[in-house]
Amino acid sequence: MSRGPDAATQLERALLAGAEAAGCPLAVTEAELTRWASVTFTGARHMLTLAGTASPALTRWIDALPEAEFALRGHLVADLSVEAVRREGAAVRVMLEVLTVEER
Repeated sequence: MSRGPDAATQLERALLAGAEAAGCPLAVTEAELTRWASVTFTGARHMLTLAGTASPALTRWIDALPEAEFALRGHLVADLSVEAVRREGAAVRVMLEVLTVEER
């Protein structure tokens, strides 16, 4: 029996769906996951790079990301930060750091 997609897959899908809904489709170009655990929590740190085309919609979407809510089955987004936004002509690369924790 399959448990479904992991936190990294769910997070990527949620980010891409949110960007698409905001009118600024993106692609994941890099993704790195580091698992971690403490006495009270288990989770992962996700480093993601997204690529798209510059637009006012993309700027608004990026600005709203740190406060955005994400529905991830079995996981919570504990923290999301925009680490960098690089613009080269019309191309934009967005680097994110996201901390997810498993729901218990």
